[in-house]
Amino acid sequence: MAKPGMLDSDPVVMLKKTLELKKKELKKLVRSIVDDADFSIETIDQAKEALCVIKDLKLRRNSSCSSSSSSSMSLKLHKNVTCPDEFKCPISKELMRDPVIVASGLTYDRSFIQKWLSAGNRTCPSTQQVLSHTVLTPNRLIRQMIEQWSKKQGIELSNSFNYLNEEGITEADRDQFLCLLKKMSSALPDQKAAAKELRLLTKKHPCFRVLFCDSVDAIPQLLKPICGSDSFSSIHPDLQEDVITTLLNISIHDNNKKLVAETPMVIPILMKALRTGTIETRSNAAAALFTLSALDSNKELIGKSGALKPLIDLLEEGHPSAMKDVASAIFTLCVIQENKARAVKDGIVRVILSKMKDRIHIDELLAILALLSSHHRAIEDIGELGAVPSLLSIIRESSCERNKENCVAILQTVCLYDRSKLKDIKEEEKNHRTISELAQNGTSRAKRKASGILERLNRVVNITHTA
Repeated sequence: MAKPGMLDSDPVVMLKKTLELKKKELKKLVRSIVDDADFSIETIDQAKEALCVIKDLKLRRNSSCSSSSSSSMSLKLHKNVTCPDEFKCPISKELMRDPVIVASGLTYDRSFIQKWLSAGNRTCPSTQQVLSHTVLTPNRLIRQMIEQWSKKQGIELSNSFNYLNEEGITEADRDQFLCLLKKMSSALPDQKAAAKELRLLTKKHPCFRVLFCDSVDAIPQLLKPICGSDSFSSIHPDLQEDVITTLLNISIHDNNKKLVAETPMVIPILMKALRTGTIETRSNAAAALFTLSALDSNKELIGKSGALKPLIDLLEEGHPSAMKDVASAIFTLCVIQENKARAVKDGIVRVILSKMKDRIHIDELLAILALLSSHHRAIEDIGELGAVPSLLSIIRESSCERNKENCVAILQTVCLYDRSKLKDIKEEEKNHRTISELAQNGTSRAKRKASGILERLNRVVNITHTA
């Protein structure tokens, strides 16, 4: 007779008994949610977890009943022990060492499903269902069942579980990671030490970036020390820098971008960091927004949050160490039309033209201005703020062909919108033949844009003579 709390050695019986226990647990949780008006959020989370476990167990039991029992489909372990199908990874067909649950509710061995996801797949390998997220949740129940079964078979798995997977993650790494996150809720000295170590680990070892995919609580735990204070500037400078920089490091991993951006507290904290953090913190907050904005859905989310305004303000301040990151973030966000409108409304054209007069980061600023020139309000601002002479002078002085291309592209759009600006072009042609020179010796794109301006200029001159 099995001891209390121990699972039966027969995997199928184990699954059946566990399934019944989870059903009873779910009934209690649902009853609590329905009957108790003051039920907690944790109760809902527990019910969701129970449902996932029930789904996984049901699928495994069905698979066990329908699968062939032939030895060719079973993994042979030492001592001639056959691994039960219920404990095999659906991908590798081998005994799972680190079972995790994907969004579809199925369980896979972490290394194999991580390899599947890292290859760019966003579906469940077994069901082909599109995964709503790529967070991998440890299936402790299945792992416990595997461990107990292995123990009864005399198979030692303690060393097998401390393995290196496709992303280079060991159990020791995971334990260290969880310990550091726990310290983020401790006293300030522990928080500072843990934040510094997480910053270094996520910079040097990509596997630690991957660990943030595994739990929806990891990012909130990381940010906890800098969430409580109303004034971001009151947070210890080292702590704010290390936490924001760790967030940047995490965001570099492609599978993290959606998770990071959609964590409710992330973008508001990055906006606070942009406004009142140390200059390194502000620069890295801008870099984090740039990295996250690689996804179009994140571009929209960040734009709606109002993050463009603090980015533009930081651009206007002109800190040399922050300019490149800020300009990159603004450019990437303004790829979508909605964010162009937001940036123009927040005064981006005035700020860019002011910096261009000082020839500060001219390459990045011209790229942004050229991108914005597809928006009618931006063109109005460019014309009203007297940008045409400045753009013409850059064409004359610059040795960068890309800058000349961007300048003439902006000028062509301005002249199409406001014919009066052709007066400046005419004067420039009279004194320097800047546009004519570009039409003859520029890149193919620059030649095309410059020729378009000259044709329009000639038409206007002819019309004037005729009149």
